[in-house]
Amino acid sequence: MDYKLLPAQKEFLNIPHNFNLDVAIYQGGYGSGKTFAGSLLGILLCYKYPGIIGLVGAMTFPLVRDTTLKTYFEHFDKIGLVAERDYFYKAGESKIKFSNGSEILFRHLEEPFKLKSLNLGFVEIEEMSDTPESTFKMLLSRLRQEPKPEWKDFKYRLFGHTNPEMTKGWIYKHFVQNKKENYRFIQAPTTQNTFLPKHYVEELKASYDPEYFRINVLGEFGDYTSGLVVKNFTKDNIKECKHIDTLDLHLTCDFNVDPMMWLVAHKTEDKVFFIDEIVIENTSTREAIQEFISRYGNHKGKIIVNGDASGDYRSCQSEHSNYIIIKNELERHFKKHIRIDIKKHNPPIIERIQAFNEMVLNSTGQRNIIVSPKCEKFIYNMENLKFKPGTSQIDAPTFQQIKQDKQNKFLGHIFDAGSYLIDYYFPIRKRNYANN
Repeated sequence: MDYKLLPAQKEFLNIPHNFNLDVAIYQGGYGSGKTFAGSLLGILLCYKYPGIIGLVGAMTFPLVRDTTLKTYFEHFDKIGLVAERDYFYKAGESKIKFSNGSEILFRHLEEPFKLKSLNLGFVEIEEMSDTPESTFKMLLSRLRQEPKPEWKDFKYRLFGHTNPEMTKGWIYKHFVQNKKENYRFIQAPTTQNTFLPKHYVEELKASYDPEYFRINVLGEFGDYTSGLVVKNFTKDNIKECKHIDTLDLHLTCDFNVDPMMWLVAHKTEDKVFFIDEIVIENTSTREAIQEFISRYGNHKGKIIVNGDASGDYRSCQSEHSNYIIIKNELERHFKKHIRIDIKKHNPPIIERIQAFNEMVLNSTGQRNIIVSPKCEKFIYNMENLKFKPGTSQIDAPTFQQIKQDKQNKFLGHIFDAGSYLIDYYFPIRKRNYANN
């Protein structure tokens, strides 16, 4: 069969570079031919490189079976491939084997550790934005099948297709923000598909609000600023911040053992410079403070500890309270007094958020919060932490969301650590009263 491919599909299939690895994502709206293009590419690779082993995966097996595998069989029928002659479907093994020795494995990605022994020539991911970044990286490491001598111009390929992300997640980071030369992002609007019924796009346009239409039909990225806890945080807030060992050094803490998330900062009369973050999973306060000492054990200036008022410093002076542990460990190492600056009680969360936002960008256009690029988790929070729709409550990730994407476990706590420091020295009400 002679396929008439859409411009985005042609771009997706053809590699424009000479690197040994090609990583491509086809992001499109409804009916933009995403799965069609991905499964066609899988078949072409199996015939171009006899004996190649490919993996097709999605977060759930029903999605693999009902969407991607179904599209492979549709291609077989259109191309004229005959079952039990040109290809063999092994349902019990969830595998298609071609008569030339090529194989495609169909798997769910909920337990990626079960895929670590594979040696693959290509990987296809259905609904790539639902796949955790850690799984994506692990699958990249599985592209290690030994090429055969007869495979001319062979390149390892990882490709996926997806609807647009609604948050500034790992796809945006890898394929837009920090894109490498061999990473390709193909945007495919539904309107490009001339094979759809003429009324299809017009009906979608009449049914959806403009923002939903822009994302799910035109295939554009979502409005990442909608509902964000931190407003107006941009690259202008991200700059190199050096540790200066003679200045006061602030350690601001949120006490959550998995993960423990602290920030290190310098402060002037009107600005805060977050120079580092300490993020450790499954740990204790004592272990975290030792990590701080290992990094800043030669600091000459004052060290001031800020953070969560519920860390038991004022309400409980036992040797086991978080702030007492920190104070004792720091004084033992630095041989000098360590100051603890925390409030008697944590303010309402919304006040902390307002104080933080005003420091990010105030009404006169000044940016008084500067963050080092090394504070990756802190920056991730400011670009992704959101309110629950229609409320002023932070939308904390659920256990299931954390299970699906480990990155979600880092949402919330490190923002708390940073905003405790801001609220202590630059509380919103104090600044408002000063302006009255």
